[in-house]
Amino acid sequence: MFIFHVKLRDIPLPEKLATYYHALRLDLSMTAYLTVIPLLVYTFWYFTNREKVNFNWVRKYNAVLIILFSLISIGNFNIYREWGSKLNSRAIEFAILTPGESLASGASSPIFLTISVFLILLAVGFYLNFVLIKRRIELSKTPAWVKPIIAVLLLGFNFLLIRGGTGTAPNSQSMAYFSNNQILNHASLNTEWNLMSSILANSKVNKNPYGYLNQKQAALNVDELYKVEKDTTLSILKTDKPNVVIFILESFTADLTKTLGNEDGITPNIDSLAKKGILFSQIYATGNRTDKGLIGSLTGFPTLGTGSIVKWPEKMQKIPAISQKLNQEGYQTSFYYGGESEFDNYKAFVLGHSYHKLTDRKSFDAKNMSSKWGTYDGLVFNKQLNDANTTKQPFFATILSLTNHEPYSLPTKYRFGTNDNIQKFKSTAFYTDSCIGSYLTEAKKQAWYKNTLFVFIADHGHPLPKSNHEIYEPQRYHIPLVFFGEVIKDEYRGKNYNQIGSQQDLPATLLAQLRIDSKEFKWSKNLLNPYAKKFAYFSWDNGFGFIDKDHVVTFDNVGKSVLYNSATKDTKETDQILKSGKSYLQTAYQEFINL
Repeated sequence: MFIFHVKLRDIPLPEKLATYYHALRLDLSMTAYLTVIPLLVYTFWYFTNREKVNFNWVRKYNAVLIILFSLISIGNFNIYREWGSKLNSRAIEFAILTPGESLASGASSPIFLTISVFLILLAVGFYLNFVLIKRRIELSKTPAWVKPIIAVLLLGFNFLLIRGGTGTAPNSQSMAYFSNNQILNHASLNTEWNLMSSILANSKVNKNPYGYLNQKQAALNVDELYKVEKDTTLSILKTDKPNVVIFILESFTADLTKTLGNEDGITPNIDSLAKKGILFSQIYATGNRTDKGLIGSLTGFPTLGTGSIVKWPEKMQKIPAISQKLNQEGYQTSFYYGGESEFDNYKAFVLGHSYHKLTDRKSFDAKNMSSKWGTYDGLVFNKQLNDANTTKQPFFATILSLTNHEPYSLPTKYRFGTNDNIQKFKSTAFYTDSCIGSYLTEAKKQAWYKNTLFVFIADHGHPLPKSNHEIYEPQRYHIPLVFFGEVIKDEYRGKNYNQIGSQQDLPATLLAQLRIDSKEFKWSKNLLNPYAKKFAYFSWDNGFGFIDKDHVVTFDNVGKSVLYNSATKDTKETDQILKSGKSYLQTAYQEFINL
């Protein structure tokens, strides 16, 4: 609450103070977990008739926990700043499996504040450990028949604290939720308890945690969303078999653009392409991380709340991808990424979905690894451009950019300055946008250009540069989607399609233009089919949002409460949208289990 005090300014003091009360249940539960070992040792000694026992080891036990929990605390507030959720198993996996990328991602964190808080926590923790924990304790002389009773009471009481009482419902994250202000609920939720629960939950994928409705009915509700009166499409291309190059742009939120976010001078090239090509202006990312955006854009598979299908390669291989369909049609397929392809199982996805060629940081000279994430976008874009000149047509290339990622480092001057992360973020976005401009300028000189469709889409949204969108607000997920190229029919250039859609809809939309059957992509709809229903779904850790036409509702799966509602007075429609969203998440997760 101290770190994010600015977010609490408009919240009444009594409600802020209530956070500490509602935090007690899980705080006590976590304390009881930590007490188990000392309590068992104490109980053993209690029955050995000793008069005095050495408790120095407990100080050492506490010292280890003080260091560990202090590290968790500072990691938690830095994760919360970027992800909008508390430290969880996803972040721990990220840190363990890809420590280099974790350090790069955390490089934009406030170093002085982080170190200061860490040292304060250590100092206070070690002081209390010294003052409160005795070196020795004396065991009172107790009749033998009383000792078992006391032992049972102590162990039983500790168990009740762990469980949260004698009621039918044991402790869960929702026990800490009490406010309509999400940040207070997160403050109340014990960080270590939540982390432990997240790790345990992540190890269980055989049970659907989102059982809101009868499973059959939920599936029927989802099927209804994808029913169309007529399976048709606007035909916007001059040919059925163009080359296709998809740019998946790191953190390229709609707020960066003039066209969608009313920001001047950050993305002049994307804004120009939107005017000259085809703009889909109401598109929403399916999630809040790159792994989710990659899967959503290339396979149309939805996000799973707390889970991510990339962590289960054996399941991930079973979902179809655009690359597989185009490979079957004779396309030369390739994937370009300037970072480590093993990160978040990208390599497993690429190699398991019929990409003929994978280019990652290993494909570039060490001297070009000047970014903490790998190679800057300019070199990666040029690599694909040069390869295209020697690749048999038709070809399909996917380019995943990375420069517009914290810590926002650049090989050039920062266009908007370096005083804060907003300026850095705008500068890295400007750099990526300029690389797109340079790429297209050079591509126009190539023979394959006139027969190529270029697709530009973000992997996910971002709180910057406006810094006024919470993780549960739809604006956080608003992203650009642009089709561009001379292969587009003249009458469609400059068109803006403003119906609600999702990142997941790219596969069905693209394949329809190429006259390729997309029935396998059951979670993707054709944005250029006038009869397709106008909706979008997105999710974050334990929450989801659903947009039906112009009505948006977001829901917290832990607190079981609506976090955002764009039309609060329309309760009937709100209930229907909630039903659609719950059905969607439940059915998607069930399909994930069944894969």
